[in-house]
Amino acid sequence: MRDPDLKLIRSRENPRFKALRQLANSTRERRKAGLALLDGMHLISAYRASGGVPEQLILSESGAANAEAARLAGGVAAQQVLLLADALFNEIAQVATPTGIVALIHTPRAGPLPEKIGDCVMLENIQDAGNLGSILRSTAAAGIFTVLLSQGCAFVWSPKVLRAGMGAHFGLDLYDDVDLRAAVARLSGRLICTSGQAETSLYQADLRGPLAWAFGNEGSGLSAALGAAAAGQVRIPMPGGAESLNVAAAAAICLFEQVRQRG
Repeated sequence: MRDPDLKLIRSRENPRFKALRQLANSTRERRKAGLALLDGMHLISAYRASGGVPEQLILSESGAANAEAARLAGGVAAQQVLLLADALFNEIAQVATPTGIVALIHTPRAGPLPEKIGDCVMLENIQDAGNLGSILRSTAAAGIFTVLLSQGCAFVWSPKVLRAGMGAHFGLDLYDDVDLRAAVARLSGRLICTSGQAETSLYQADLRGPLAWAFGNEGSGLSAALGAAAAGQVRIPMPGGAESLNVAAAAAICLFEQVRQRG
């Protein structure tokens, strides 16, 4: 049952709705405000499980009757919950089939880069949001918690990246707009990248010490500068004859070969 203390907003002229719609429709506004939108039960549950408390929780009129949505709203002050008519909610929803619940959160800031960086993943100019989110998900699953992103990457807190990441964001230290070539000097271990022309197979390489992985743009790969800074290159064997792998698939293969070698 809907909380009787929540006032249903039906007007598109409502200032709270107008501000929210602007955030929902503009990456520039979300960057500027340092805010992100989490759409759906899974993402919000993952955020709450990490200790996060939403800045605002937005429910559709029909979604407010959902018991799971009511549970997620627990601990959020009533003045921070916005109840929208379904038609208005659909205008700020980030998915084709709205789930009935969206959370507005402050995007965590990791602060300055550490002086010494151990195991990590470096991402250079990854532009597809789905690829970026998938890589973050694989990185977290592989037990690596530091990710450095170049300025040319897709916005790491965009709705599509968040959905593809499936909650991985909340367990990672994410550093964006990083000069990756300069950051190499802070690595405590080797920097490894992949290349179809590398002599060493991924499965022959020793991946047991401190390691940083670098993965590059979907079309052009790594820049020459970052590739030259790598201590080694590895090749993923492809006996089927494919010319290349999707970068998210390549990253997952490399990271979990590292997991296998480390036992």
